[in-house]
Parts: sequence; structure tokens; C-alpha cells
Amino acid sequence: MTAHTSNDFRYRIRHADQPVPVQVERMPFSVRTLSSNSLFQGEHEIGIEHHGALYRLKITRQGKLILNK
Repeated sequence: MTAHTSNDFRYRIRHADQPVPVQVERMPFSVRTLSSNSLFQGEHEIGIEHHGALYRLKITRQGKLILNK
């Protein structure tokens, strides 16, 4: 059994004299966005040619995207 000390992460507390971390808001990049509906047009798999190689972008049964070479 492991004994925990006051330095253990589960027992640390924030003291009033410690600064509170500031959350920085990130600005989104300007990225051209396409809907998956417009890409797949009812299909579950499309091919993407990139620098002479063929990649396959698939929609899984769970609705996620997978990219394979």
C-alpha cells in the first residue's frame, strides 16, 4: 500500500497567495470548410488523390471519419 504525502496531487490545495491560471482564448484559423454531406453525396467512402497517392476517406458505422492510404 502506498502512503500519500501532502505533496501528492490529490491533496494539493490552492493557497490565496498563489496566482490563478489565466485561460487564453485562441483565435480560430481561417480554414476553408466543407460539409461531409457535400463531399460524400450519400456514399460512405471517397477517394482523394494527393501527390500521386490514393487515399480513402471513409465514414464508419459510428459516424466517424477514417483516412487510409
